[in-house]
Amino acid sequence: MSNTIITFFETTPKEKKYLKSKFDKCFELRFYPDILDSRNSGLIKDADVVSPFIYSNLTQDVLSNAKQLKLIATRSTGFNHIDIQTAKAKSISVANVPFYGENTVAEHTFALILALSRNLHRAYVRTISNNFTLEGLQGFDLKGKTIGIIGGGNIGVHVIKIAKGFGMKVLVFDVKPNHMLTELLDFKYASLDELLENSDIITLHCPYNQHTHHLINMENISKIKKGALFINTARNGIIEPKALYFAIENGTFGGAGLDVFEGEELLKEENQMLTKNVSVEHLEAILKRNILLRNEKVIITPHMAFDSIEAVERIMDTTVENIKAFFDAKSYHKVI
Repeated sequence: MSNTIITFFETTPKEKKYLKSKFDKCFELRFYPDILDSRNSGLIKDADVVSPFIYSNLTQDVLSNAKQLKLIATRSTGFNHIDIQTAKAKSISVANVPFYGENTVAEHTFALILALSRNLHRAYVRTISNNFTLEGLQGFDLKGKTIGIIGGGNIGVHVIKIAKGFGMKVLVFDVKPNHMLTELLDFKYASLDELLENSDIITLHCPYNQHTHHLINMENISKIKKGALFINTARNGIIEPKALYFAIENGTFGGAGLDVFEGEELLKEENQMLTKNVSVEHLEAILKRNILLRNEKVIITPHMAFDSIEAVERIMDTTVENIKAFFDAKSYHKVI
């Protein structure tokens, strides 16, 4: 009987070593540092399990090359990078990692908030140039400010707890309010418009789907309190790119901390752009990002909010559990 073939993509050497220690010899493990897409989909033609991360793109074309694929075990909570309808049609199960870094992402959110509110990024650039002047670096207190949290799920709850520790007022917009939480954590639910109008800081923590696509857009961007900070550690599609650039340029946003941004999936390939067919839209996204990078009001981090030692181990442990449970006919974190 042949071994079960598990093909991992977007793995580091450290992750490879960790994952190899979790499987016995009944499994044949293959590791690739690259993303999985239509250019290398032949690598999964005999795989029983594929485990991608967020930058892989499991389209209909990619999945058509998977002749014996039984399970896609994505190492992420979101699964919008997987063609779910094609997976269903081919009877391929999909598993995800629903919980791994709620506190991790919340902590990174406040790292961005504090950097912006106290101008740490500007101060750092000055001091490494041996400039210790204070002009233009005055920040503001978080105590007494109102933070608007869009998405009051597991990550949002951790953001609420941290915000209350700073003495902040908290507004939450969520389609499924839990009013028991309001008593426990002392916050208020609000409509999206009310949140935008009254928040000194707006932070996104909702999933990206058809309902949240461009939730903040050119129609409601004008409702935002002038000078509010904007934080996005969720997905770039939740805010319309045009609205983001407009709000930064005209001062609607006093600052922006972005762990996700338009065109981020191209970063790994920019050094190969001369030999690849890159669309005009992708080139425009890269240009816009470079403009943001030069804006002193903006801090960009490379989709690293999840990336702590503990969170990554939780991701891998849950992925291993999903795969083993699937083949043992036990319960796992099943998407379909």
